[in-house]
Amino acid sequence: MSAWKLCSTLAAPIATFIALRRLSGTDYNSQAQLLGYFDRFLVDAHLNISRLTREVTDRYQQTLMRLAPRSRCNRLCVVKQLAEYLARTDALSYVPDSPRGPSSRAAHTPYIYSLSQMRSLLNAASDLPPPDSLRPQTYRTLLGLLYSTGIRIGEACALRLQDVHGDEQRLYIAAGKFRKARWVSMSDSTCRAVQQYVDRRLHRRPRALDSPLFINERDRPLHHATVNQTFHRLLQRSGIPTHTPNGPRIHDLRHTFAVHRLLAWYRDRADVNARLPWLATYMGHVNIQSTQVYLHATPELIEHVDRRFHQHYLQHVKPIKGTQR
Repeated sequence: MSAWKLCSTLAAPIATFIALRRLSGTDYNSQAQLLGYFDRFLVDAHLNISRLTREVTDRYQQTLMRLAPRSRCNRLCVVKQLAEYLARTDALSYVPDSPRGPSSRAAHTPYIYSLSQMRSLLNAASDLPPPDSLRPQTYRTLLGLLYSTGIRIGEACALRLQDVHGDEQRLYIAAGKFRKARWVSMSDSTCRAVQQYVDRRLHRRPRALDSPLFINERDRPLHHATVNQTFHRLLQRSGIPTHTPNGPRIHDLRHTFAVHRLLAWYRDRADVNARLPWLATYMGHVNIQSTQVYLHATPELIEHVDRRFHQHYLQHVKPIKGTQR
């Protein structure tokens, strides 16, 4: 929001609201920028108001119709948050209804990769040129880490050498979403693969502990756009269809992790409902509702849910003997 200085008649309470949200430990930069757009709207529309009204919020909503549904929803959500804050000290301040999110048609349908497709992706990564370079192992380790831990691609690219704690089989995510740091445990096989990559990575510069874990052939940090381009080529080499409207994304590996984790719990006959909070914390979510976005009803998952329900019915919903019709 550095390009726009708050200068509407609501500039002071907006600035105070942003400061309070940042006290919670989040940077709130993206939301602050969206509030800057609202402040600019008030200035451009010459609205010298002392409180929010329905007419103002409705008028602002009309100016957003040119935006994509998700972008429009994001802007209205932060205005609603601001309105709720203002209403705490001004009972006459208007609080709009929660904006409707994008419809299911507008939302991207995640692609859940199968185990065989993951093996094909990892094999394709191992064959990346140039031969005998670090690049094949970089992408194989990166994709394997995304699939086996469900961390975000941005979190993976931000990892430093010092964030790998092989002895404890865990990673330290210092640059999580909203700057929420967390620890992420690794399985035995994942930890071995990451440690093998680190051992080879240390033959390249830079080697300081705060140096990037994943680097390119110029010894620079991996760039998100370059990773996406390479991933798209790996999809094609693996025979995974990419002709869908949005195509399989690298972020869908995070969705795949969540679904496969749920499947594993069903196979182990674990109490899935009791473990969902674990999954939410592991994935860096603030609540279970955020995690539910990643839980998709695949055919295999539906089969396990149906089987468990049937077993529960047989054990707990027994017919009453001796009843008469």
